[in-house]
Amino acid sequence: MDGRARVAWNLRRIRVEREVSQENLAVDADVDRTTISGIEREDFNPSIDLLDRLAEALSIDISEFLLPLPANAGDLKPLKSGRRPKR
Repeated sequence: MDGRARVAWNLRRIRVEREVSQENLAVDADVDRTTISGIEREDFNPSIDLLDRLAEALSIDISEFLLPLPANAGDLKPLKSGRRPKR
């Protein structure tokens, strides 16, 4: 698995675990929501600066985006639709 796929999977995993919508993460990281979507779909190659802002918004270390995927890594379940309050 390449680096872009690792970043995509880990970003989505962390975001879903914390129940943070793409929209709320985008606001917290000062980026467009479509940027978050593009990263998670592996259509967008994020810069280190962008990953740093996302890590800060999620209160994680930037290295968590590059963690290896578990052998049983499958598709993550999406969040329930609807807006969530900002955390």
